[in-house]
Amino acid sequence: QVQVAESGGGLAQAGGSMRLLCKVSGLSSSVYNMGWFRQAPGKEREGIACSEWRGSMYHYADSVKGRFTVSRDDAYSLSLQMNNLEPEDTAMYYCATAIRCQSGMVGASRQTYWGQGTQVTVSS
Repeated sequence: QVQVAESGGGLAQAGGSMRLLCKVSGLSSSVYNMGWFRQAPGKEREGIACSEWRGSMYHYADSVKGRFTVSRDDAYSLSLQMNNLEPEDTAMYYCATAIRCQSGMVGASRQTYWGQGTQVTVSS
């Protein structure tokens, strides 16, 4: 059974930083893209950052480019360093694997496995 577990959410002030961690277990192969999505109340889920399975290619949504950094620590671990946080970054953040990950595209697929999410709240 595939499990995706996020950690590291919480409360931050605008301009602050936060780091999210993701660990995947139960996959029989390491050849999967991994990424981060977020969903704010009343808004659609947004793919914000991802790592291609080779671990050396990263892609970002325009909304976080230059502020967030995603890192593939190993085949089953992913982190998201969030700097210069804004109140608009407040959302539930989800880690996922087996996603679509390429320049201009961070999206889910039929095979995507999701974590339960971790809340990030940024106060002004």
